[in-house]
Amino acid sequence: MFFSLIVPVYNRPDEAAELLESLAVQTFTDFELILVEDGSTRPCHKAVEDYKSLNINYITKENTGRSDSRNVGMKAARGDYFVFFDSDCIIPPDYLATVRRLLQDDYADCFGGPDREHSSFNTMQKAVNYAMTSFWTTGGIRGGKVKMETFKPRTFNMGFSRTVYEQVGGFKDMYGEDIDLSIRINNAGFATKLYREAFVYHKRRIDLKRFFKQVNIFGQARINLYKLYPSSLKLVHTLPALFVLGALSILLLSVCYHWLLLLPVAYLLLIFFDSLIKTGNLKIAALSVITSSIQIVGYGAGFIRSFVQKVILRQGFEDVETLTKNYK
Repeated sequence: MFFSLIVPVYNRPDEAAELLESLAVQTFTDFELILVEDGSTRPCHKAVEDYKSLNINYITKENTGRSDSRNVGMKAARGDYFVFFDSDCIIPPDYLATVRRLLQDDYADCFGGPDREHSSFNTMQKAVNYAMTSFWTTGGIRGGKVKMETFKPRTFNMGFSRTVYEQVGGFKDMYGEDIDLSIRINNAGFATKLYREAFVYHKRRIDLKRFFKQVNIFGQARINLYKLYPSSLKLVHTLPALFVLGALSILLLSVCYHWLLLLPVAYLLLIFFDSLIKTGNLKIAALSVITSSIQIVGYGAGFIRSFVQKVILRQGFEDVETLTKNYK
């Protein structure tokens, strides 16, 4: 068996059903699916029953988080190459065939791919997708370019060989666990590549409150990674925080200099028209202004909060040994 697909799922039976439906029509079929139910109160066992034609190892356990769930999945895996998806992904039918071909033509010990919107997504999902993939937010560092030195695979679309797992281990129980593992893989001397052709459709969260919480955690995660790997923090990672501080400064100064308000207005208009050009939909473009604002402010606020707490005040960051004790 070549591929072991590993997916943690928590209270997402409908999304899991869509994922299984997309996996059932893969043109490359030499794979197993390890679905790890992480203590869900709304499990996806019915979807598993509906797709018995798939080679599914359905594992149920108590709720211990996504990192431990993925590690449990890897321990049960029988394939030569592990591939990770989020449970709210839809996989194009030729995805595995594409990855298999790319591994044969341009082998990588570890790979990551981008995400796109699906035609079935509603307007809010498409607006969230724009915010998470746009060059004008933080999407430019998530796999949208051919050459990207800062690219690190994310677990919504990531794979690595069994050899990598046996040498490097699994995911730590921390925010930014996928980037942390990508850094450890690179530090161990393995080759990591971006496979642009191997994309997935990623639905993401459509509740704006939950979306803010999610991106806020992403901002906090960047400081966790900095504490572990100081050289991993680049200027581009600080831009959302600088944006937030700049926006607050503009609001304060605009009391005396009203023209300064033209700067954030110009940025929001840029988002609107860029989204309109890409989507051709006025409603999506208008919602993109909201989701992009949430994405930038949420990430920047999380970054600032964590920087003050963990770097300036030196509080609240677990010892490295604590972070690493359970990832193998």
